[in-house]
Amino acid sequence: MSFLDSRSFVLAALIAGGLTVPAFAQTSSTSPAPACGGDLTAFLAGVKQEAISKGIPASAVDEALAGAQIDQKVLSRDRAQGVFRQTFLEFSQRTVSQARLDIGRQKLKQLADVFSRAENEFGVPAGVITAFWAMETDFGAVQGDFNTRNALVTLSHDCRRPELFRPQLIALIEMVQHGDLNPSTNTGAWAGEIGQVQMLPEDIIAQGVDGDNSGHIDVKGSAPDAVLTAAKFIQSMGWKKGEPWIQEVTLPENLPFEKSGLGNEIPASEWFSYGVTPRDGDTKFGNLPAALILPQGRKGPAFLTYPNFGIYLQWNQSFIYTTSAAYFATRLTGAPPYQKTTPEQGLDVEAMKQLQTKLDAHGHDVGKIDGILGSGTRQAVQKEQARLGMPADGWPTEALLQAL
Repeated sequence: MSFLDSRSFVLAALIAGGLTVPAFAQTSSTSPAPACGGDLTAFLAGVKQEAISKGIPASAVDEALAGAQIDQKVLSRDRAQGVFRQTFLEFSQRTVSQARLDIGRQKLKQLADVFSRAENEFGVPAGVITAFWAMETDFGAVQGDFNTRNALVTLSHDCRRPELFRPQLIALIEMVQHGDLNPSTNTGAWAGEIGQVQMLPEDIIAQGVDGDNSGHIDVKGSAPDAVLTAAKFIQSMGWKKGEPWIQEVTLPENLPFEKSGLGNEIPASEWFSYGVTPRDGDTKFGNLPAALILPQGRKGPAFLTYPNFGIYLQWNQSFIYTTSAAYFATRLTGAPPYQKTTPEQGLDVEAMKQLQTKLDAHGHDVGKIDGILGSGTRQAVQKEQARLGMPADGWPTEALLQAL
């Protein structure tokens, strides 16, 4: 699937599965779940009444909703059983390509003043913003071709998750009121994300910055608006200025791997005392909590993640996506490519399902038996590796499958 599809799929799948909504999908609405389904005209009349009650002029509502219709393609995408099965090496090598790095560095030079403002005002490094910009839309080249108004009408009218999408529809109407969006022509991703860094309307309303002083916030057509809006949005999620987010490291053989993994943060200085060594030699952030992540086990690339890495997980809860995006940002800020490694052979889909079935039988909650290495499966793998006296690096192998 494309990056737009993967982001929208993550949004839909997380809500469907009852998990925490990533920050890009969060809403400020605290009202009860609104009405959904039924006659479209009656539904839109209810939307109009709600928008007017929030202070939006009736004329703006009429302009935004005129010609609105259900998009069956949106419903098809929403119900598609997409999966994300690439390894970190596969995904990162495809997304963090030399061509993208070259374009990213060109953008850093072309918009140097904009990126300087982003860091001065919001504390977010240029490389962090640029990596998201690249991974979301290839620097604005691929922003999606679904009519945004119709996508949000469709997902609000559909009764699966109206409490998520109806507030976004109201926010879109507010964008029309401000003159920041043409409801008939504006396009984006199928789940309603708009612009060069793919944000939902409520977040654009809350965090939008008029970077080119046009009098409007145009995250779709204006790179300065998109960059500064992204910076303000990232800051709003808790980005800590001047702190790292991820750092490649080398590992000793006798490391207590059971301490690795997200959620197992200890002071970075403690990792250094175990022999974990930053490739860039920088240990000045030893006082910060850090987790050691091993996307493909102890024989693959290894990284320390710091508190700012949490912002990546709020942006997108896919571990492979976020690790790749964070690594991409370090490359744009001068880090070398990660070390070439030879991870242990992982499991194919059917073998992963067998492993998940065995883990479930041992009392671990791995969620759906789907052959996907999610966080629940990683944690269960690590626990069983430790129990069996194997290096507990969270990477499932044939040896573990046979041992179980």
